[in-house]
Amino acid sequence: MTVQHHLDDATLMRFASGDLDEAFSVIVASHLVLCKACRHGVRKAENIGGGLLESVDQVPLRAEAIDDVLALIDNDKVCDQTPQQPVKMPITHESDVPEPLQHFIGPSLDQIAWKTVAPGIAKHMINLQSPARSSLYMLRIAAGKAVPEHGHGGNEMTLVLSGAYRDDMGIFGPGDIEDLDEHIEHQPKVLPDAACICLVATEAPTRFKGFFSRMLQPLVGI
Repeated sequence: MTVQHHLDDATLMRFASGDLDEAFSVIVASHLVLCKACRHGVRKAENIGGGLLESVDQVPLRAEAIDDVLALIDNDKVCDQTPQQPVKMPITHESDVPEPLQHFIGPSLDQIAWKTVAPGIAKHMINLQSPARSSLYMLRIAAGKAVPEHGHGGNEMTLVLSGAYRDDMGIFGPGDIEDLDEHIEHQPKVLPDAACICLVATEAPTRFKGFFSRMLQPLVGI
């Protein structure tokens, strides 16, 4: 697999620092499994962050700091606020699904329970393990099908798992990721060879441009 499209440097820095929410962390981690260049970028970002921490002047802890932490651990109210985590699915190393994503959808793209939301477009919502404003879902778009032209209300990432699509930024095949913000508008069109299956993380609903596309958006749900 040759990855042509990579994560933005700012995204790599945010991932390395733990600044991404769960939806975006899952899609970035899935891309990193497939992309050696971005794995190197994360290691570089971690080294930069480590160097910055070492340059910060140390501040001595208060004598009561450890007692305060232990008191929080013993506090029933804090324990009650901890969300119950669902059981993760087991991973399989021989799989067409990146390991970070297997925990949510299982080891095979063929086992996904798709829901048709428009002619040629099917969707599968992914339930996250922690509350987040962002959404994570799978899309399967038929061969030759074009998604209506649209922009974004915030950041959006699309990771191709199978098939390929084309837009103004180029051709995106397996392993490629499109890292977009609210300033970008595009119209992806799947290549005619096969359906395209993607993992998508979004901060806000898509902004379709055409009148009829905007009317149908509540039904499509993307």
